Amino acid sequence: MNYDFDLLIVGGGLVGGSLALALRDAPLRIGVVEALTETERQASAAGDRALALARSTVQILDQLGIWQSVAAKGMPIRHIHVSDRGRFGKTRLHAAEKGVEALGHVIVARNLEDRIAQELRALDAELLCPARIIGLKAGRDGVCVTLKQGDECLNLTAALVVAADGGNSTVRRLLGIEQDVRDYGQTAIVTEVRTEADVNFTAYERFTASGPLAFLPLERKKCSVVWTLKNEDATELLNESELNFTANLQSVFGYWLGKIQLASQRQGFPLKLIRAEKMADERVLLIGNAMHQLHPVAGQGFNLGLRDAAFLAERLFAKLAFNEDIGEKEFLDHYVQVRQRDLTNVIHFTDGLVRTFCTDFPPVALARNAALIALDCFPPAKRLLARHAMGYGFRF
Repeated sequence: MNYDFDLLIVGGGLVGGSLALALRDAPLRIGVVEALTETERQASAAGDRALALARSTVQILDQLGIWQSVAAKGMPIRHIHVSDRGRFGKTRLHAAEKGVEALGHVIVARNLEDRIAQELRALDAELLCPARIIGLKAGRDGVCVTLKQGDECLNLTAALVVAADGGNSTVRRLLGIEQDVRDYGQTAIVTEVRTEADVNFTAYERFTASGPLAFLPLERKKCSVVWTLKNEDATELLNESELNFTANLQSVFGYWLGKIQLASQRQGFPLKLIRAEKMADERVLLIGNAMHQLHPVAGQGFNLGLRDAAFLAERLFAKLAFNEDIGEKEFLDHYVQVRQRDLTNVIHFTDGLVRTFCTDFPPVALARNAALIALDCFPPAKRLLARHAMGYGFRF
């Protein structure tokens, strides 16, 4: 069958754009459908969020030719400090102990988005932007896609469609794929603070009764804050004055970095574990947030999505080496089988952290503090935790 495209990627953001770049040398006719114009993307508040990149993610970005040009805008994480508020348990990880320069990096999403967008424009691929998918019919022989581009409707065909169009995926909705949703009853307050002391390349994870609090280094004296709270507590704090909010945050975090000052507006995001009921349909795959949305406790969301894209690109190159159909069911089933293992492992890890560290039940609190101390003193367990922090504990 003759297709307009061999591969049609719906969503040209961080994950979809990375997939297109990973396939730049593949003998494929690739189309990328992106709804946002460059002006709209630049104006989006989503670009202001901080991304915690595992070491394995940085390596993938380096292989894509992206990391070299944005590395100077990222902040290396050379130390990770984990503690439990009001209790004695602590665990510390250090890059030097693992023989690496950094356990990961923190970067503002817009810096990475800008570079991926720039690389996409230079690709030998057709960028359909701004365009929105309004119809999709997948069948055994191909996928028929209808796009709205301005006042024009386009009807296209593809051997394979990859949906990387985010948590509100239009592709997923058009296919009627339901989602499994678990509401944590928590809200993440996201903001930035300036610190009195030098951050010293340290990421802090502090567990409290209502949820985890993360300080991620952005600059030598500036951090991104992700503060997870029960919904009612978060609503109250979001409505507090800047002075009162800062005092509450200081009380919970402590003075590890001296006095803190608010450096940006506060935003609240309800937290849910969302997983599409299936990763593949006929000649269609879901990747990134179109497939899964996680609790931010371990910062695994983008790392997991990029592994989706990297593994798919790897398998597509293997498939093309034998000149085989990239949309056939057996190929998609194998992709799903491998990626489901990674997804399940990450969900169990993040969900387990939430359940274990968001309770004040005395026996659980005692056990987790003993576990933190044991991790700090027991090298094999510490090595395993470090592998997870660097993204190697979830490899495909």
